[in-house]
Amino acid sequence: MTRFQMLSRFMTSSLFIFFAIGTTVASVFSQEKAPKPIQINRLSDSITLDGQVKENAWNGATSLSLVMQSPEFGPPPSEKTEVLIGFDHEYLYVGARLFDREPDKIQAPSKKRDYMMGDTEWFGIILDTFNDKENGLAFYTAPTGLRLDGAIFNDAVPVSPESIPMNLSWNTFWDVETLVNDQGWFAEIRIPFSSLRFQDKNGEVVMGLIATRYIARKNESDIYPAIPPNWGMFSSWKCSRACEVVMEGVHSRNPLYITPYTLAGYGQSYDLNDQETEYLKDDQPKLEPGLDIKYGLTSNLTLDLTLNTDFAQVEADDVQVNLTRYSLFFPEKRLFFQERSSIFDFSFGGPTKLFYSRSIGIYEGQMVRIYGGARVVGRVGGWDLGFLDMQTAPVDDLPSENFGVLRMRRRVFNPYSYVGGMLTSRIGMDGSYNVVYGVDSQTRLSENDYLLFAWAQCFDTERPSTSRFLDIARFRLGWERRTNKGLGGLFRIGRRGPDYDPGMGFELLEDYTVVGGNVLYGWLPGAQSSLQSHNVFNTTRLIYRNSDGGLRTLLLQPGWEFFAKSGWFGNFSLVFQRESLTESFELSNDVSVPAGEYNFFGFQGIFTTPMNRLLSTMVNVEAGQFYDGHRISVGFTPNWTVVNDISLSGFYQYNWAEFPERNQIFTAHIARIKLEATLSTAFTASTFLQYNSAISAAIANIRLRYNPREGTDLYVVVNDSVYTNRYQEIPALPPYSSRAVMIKYSTTFNF
Repeated sequence: MTRFQMLSRFMTSSLFIFFAIGTTVASVFSQEKAPKPIQINRLSDSITLDGQVKENAWNGATSLSLVMQSPEFGPPPSEKTEVLIGFDHEYLYVGARLFDREPDKIQAPSKKRDYMMGDTEWFGIILDTFNDKENGLAFYTAPTGLRLDGAIFNDAVPVSPESIPMNLSWNTFWDVETLVNDQGWFAEIRIPFSSLRFQDKNGEVVMGLIATRYIARKNESDIYPAIPPNWGMFSSWKCSRACEVVMEGVHSRNPLYITPYTLAGYGQSYDLNDQETEYLKDDQPKLEPGLDIKYGLTSNLTLDLTLNTDFAQVEADDVQVNLTRYSLFFPEKRLFFQERSSIFDFSFGGPTKLFYSRSIGIYEGQMVRIYGGARVVGRVGGWDLGFLDMQTAPVDDLPSENFGVLRMRRRVFNPYSYVGGMLTSRIGMDGSYNVVYGVDSQTRLSENDYLLFAWAQCFDTERPSTSRFLDIARFRLGWERRTNKGLGGLFRIGRRGPDYDPGMGFELLEDYTVVGGNVLYGWLPGAQSSLQSHNVFNTTRLIYRNSDGGLRTLLLQPGWEFFAKSGWFGNFSLVFQRESLTESFELSNDVSVPAGEYNFFGFQGIFTTPMNRLLSTMVNVEAGQFYDGHRISVGFTPNWTVVNDISLSGFYQYNWAEFPERNQIFTAHIARIKLEATLSTAFTASTFLQYNSAISAAIANIRLRYNPREGTDLYVVVNDSVYTNRYQEIPALPPYSSRAVMIKYSTTFNF
């Protein structure tokens, strides 16, 4: 037995013992008494939605007292803030009187739907409608009256450093009106109960509630309840810290929404002929209908049906350059997969997951027609339920396929722990299949400590019959301390067998075992410091090949991170990396890294100027040794509000790697420019231009959206992809790979 195998077995055994002890401890914590929920009052009269918050009905509403969360925690808000909440038989109402002694300094540069940059004032609430302490629905607005709605997941813990734990693509039906005058700004929010899925018991509903106000010029966040900033920038989204509220005499509605759409357009693309001697142009006129249906099966269970599903209006993916041996991950932007998408989350850490919705309807970067499908999400008894089934069309050498997912979870021990399972199936009409089952759990041991476990096995037509039990399996076992104050971090051990291949999942690597995690120690310096928080951290990761037990990757990354009260942010670290390559990998057609053993040092840094200013930027740098050479990657991400309602953002990254012994140099430029204009809360225009020198391609995506009311949308979309170097390959590339103009109109009927 190798030393690594002995270490792995010891760590695994230790974690299993820790898990057993943890479940016992968790059962003790489950006996703790939660604070008594507050009562939300029923309104005595009607409210006219005009943003004034003056009706007599508001006098009987429940009042929420906000406190400052940052830059100092605990004092009253620097500007007088009054938040009221109430309900009637049909709506939940929220009123906000957001006074300001300097109303001429109120920042509100945009009317765009789902705009939430740091340069605008905003106010809103988060509702944990099922009171599951993990998921929430966010409803925010700004002085311009824009609407932002999103779905928070994973208790606002990001799955990766660059991600945010909110799906901004989730939309629902609700209304808001705002008013700005010489006293400040005011908002009235009206949310239909029919837009919320929740569980009522004899007309009594318990939800989690968070209310927040942001004052841009002061970089100030005010919050109810008094949630400390111990969990970093997403502390104000933590559903596990929400205040429980009770409403009596509320019954969920079971609405029926029918949304037909019509898509018309014309496209062209080039395809390489069978002899691979030239590219042939393919004209693609398009005129077709589609249909989406949403129906409340019960008070807490929703059915979605889709026919001839289309995503023509979805914004293009960001182009990327890959300088690693890992697969690139792209986030889901398609609306159908957004609502309560967190219920389908089955994670093995980072972006690695059992179900990755982009496996449906996308093949080798190209869209695949989806004939239709069904989805059911909600709660049955004590179980969270998610079911999905979709059928796609054949394309190239890929047959028509059926995709199925069943996900169930149940809280155990306490409101913050669960056990669950998932089953996925990918069945081709040619007889191929891939079926995966998984079980997972999260056990809360204390306020910040969690034990995490996940296991999965796959069965398909590609696996040899001689595969052993662990060869077709994957597991993760870990401990996580979720805090940025004091000691925090994550430790995990995981393994992927050589024949494990989830047909609907996302994996970074094949056939490996990983041990490691990160540890940090953080401080909240207090009123006398210019820093809001800072921490020192170290990330350690050891990845071993299962085939021979050899070390594949060793990563040590100590560093320091800070958040300043003025809005400045920085993250700086040193990187030591050891890589063992059993085979070469390519950076481009002309540059590759040969097999061998490599040790190299480097530096990584991210630095941002205050995001509450109308002009801000982020700079990220990676530099140092790189295998047997050197590399430099420098990126700039500026954001500029040119004038109100016109914003310009961009991204530029320069990548350079040199390998002197082999006389090889790799360079790549990525550039992105986005220009957005919001003529009103109903009309938005955006132009998104991208360039990637690694593939010599320029990509344009122009989108016009007219959204006069929720449920009615008119999109005009122009896509173009042009090769900037046609003669880099033989035969010569065509002038462009594809281009299209699409018009899509949809409207929703509510029954």
